[in-house]
Amino acid sequence: QVQLVESGGALVQAGDSLRLSCAASARTFSYYVMAWFRQAPGKEREFVAAIGWSGGSTVYADSVKDRFTISRDNAENTVYLQMNDLKLEDTAVYYCAADFSPGGRAHSVRGQYGFWGQGTQVTVSS
Repeated sequence: QVQLVESGGALVQAGDSLRLSCAASARTFSYYVMAWFRQAPGKEREFVAAIGWSGGSTVYADSVKDRFTISRDNAENTVYLQMNDLKLEDTAVYYCAADFSPGGRAHSVRGQYGFWGQGTQVTVSS
């Protein structure tokens, strides 16, 4: 079992940067593949980025590639999402997710992520 708590959401302007954090309670945090998803009003939850157990593998949605960077600190049980050049369409609730997969690589398969945080709101204004 793992509990996830996101933080860092805010109201920002287009072009700004923001870093989200997700703190995990797991004693074996490195056994989890971690990901960020987001859900905008009236839309389905969509994949944003994922990172493998060691940080050596990452996967990004095309819409955020080259703007967002996912990283993790296994010593601190934390995963981050650095978001640069934010756009209006990035407005959403951002969720942290964990997939218990020792030695696993990053992936975007939503159904394999069994643990979710409560989300943090990111609003981008013009």
